Amino acid sequence: MSFRKAKIALVFDWMTNNGGAEKVNLTLHKMFPHAPIFTSIFNPDTIKGFEKAAITTSFIQKLPFAKSKHQLYLKFMPYAYELFNLSSFDIVISSSHSCAKGVITKPETMHICYCHTPMRYAWDNWQSYIRDYKMNWLFKNCAKKSIHKIRIWDRLSADRVDHFIANSEITKKRIEKYYRKSSDIIHPMIDSKKFQISKETKGYYLAVGRLIPYKKFDLIIETFNQIGLPLKIVGEGISGRELKSKAHSNIEFLGNIDDKNLQKIYSECEALIFPQVEDFGITPLEAMASGRPVIAFNEGGATDTIIEGETGIFFKKQTAAHLKAAIEIYQKNRHKFNSKTIRKHAEKFDEDEFKKNITNFIKEKWNQWEKSAGK
Repeated sequence: MSFRKAKIALVFDWMTNNGGAEKVNLTLHKMFPHAPIFTSIFNPDTIKGFEKAAITTSFIQKLPFAKSKHQLYLKFMPYAYELFNLSSFDIVISSSHSCAKGVITKPETMHICYCHTPMRYAWDNWQSYIRDYKMNWLFKNCAKKSIHKIRIWDRLSADRVDHFIANSEITKKRIEKYYRKSSDIIHPMIDSKKFQISKETKGYYLAVGRLIPYKKFDLIIETFNQIGLPLKIVGEGISGRELKSKAHSNIEFLGNIDDKNLQKIYSECEALIFPQVEDFGITPLEAMASGRPVIAFNEGGATDTIIEGETGIFFKKQTAAHLKAAIEIYQKNRHKFNSKTIRKHAEKFDEDEFKKNITNFIKEKWNQWEKSAGK
C-alpha cells in the first residue's frame, strides 16, 4: 500500500491549554486534515484551529472541571488512552509529552511518536514538579503515592511505539535514558512569515509563557525588581496572583493577548528573557523571527536554537545574579546583535521545513514497514 493510501490517525495529549505542543498538534492536523484526532480532553474555547477536525475524546471529557483542571485526572489518563479503538488505522501518529503514546495498536499498524519529552512529572523533574506546583497537601501526597504506578506504565507504554521522533537533543537523551529507545530529532516549528522586524525597539524586556513554577517567572521578577528595567510579561497561570504581588512597578502583566499584539510586542522588545529548562522552546524562535535576541539559561532546548553572541546570550545558573549579569552583558553589546541575522537564523525552523522533514520521515518508515511485512 502506498503512503498516500494509508489510513492515518492522530493522537494528542489533552487539548486544553495553548503551548508549544499544541502548535505542533495544529501543524500535524494541517498536514493530515482528514485524519481523525483522539485525545483525552478537548476544550474548543481555548484551543482553536480544529473546527473541522473529527475529534474523539475520552470519558474524562465529561468529568467535573476536566477542561480547566486536567491535573485532577492524571491517574486516569493511561486507562483513557488504552480504551481508544485504533484497529482500523494503518499509521498512528502520536504527539506526546504524557500519555498519548500509550494507545494500543494492532501488530499491522505502525505507530510513530513525536515526543516533546518523557513525562516531566514522572521522571527527572518529578520531585520539583510536585513540590513547586500549587495544590493542597492532600493532592500532593496522593500524587507522590500514585507516581510510581504511572512511571511503570509510562515505561511499558514506550514499548508500544515503533519509531520515536525527539523535538530536541535533550529530549533525545531522555528517551534513551528512560525508555531505552533510539530517536531521530526533528525540531518544532514556527510560521516565520507571521513575524516582522520592527523599525525601532521600545526599551522593555519581555517574558512569554504560562505562569507556572517551572517557567521560572519568579526568577525573572526577582531580577527585574533589583535592576529596575522595564519588563512586560505575557501569559496567565496558577502562579499569576503570587507573581503579581511580588512585582515592582517596572513590571507589567499583559495576560493572554492575541497573536497580532504578541507579534508587535516581540518586535519592539529589547530581548526575550528565557530562564527555564524547556524540552525545546517555541518562544525564543518567535522572538528571533522578530529580529530580537534571547537571554536564556544554558540548558535544554534553548541550546538547540540560540547561537551565543549572535542570536542571544546564555547564563549558567538559575540565579538573579547570573541573569542580571547576562542582561548587563547584553546592554553593553546590544549594538553587535543584527536583527536581520537573527531572523535569518530563525527561518531555519520554519513550518515548511518541519512539514517536509516529518513527511519524509513517515514515508521512509512506512516503506520499510511495508517491506518487512512482505506487502
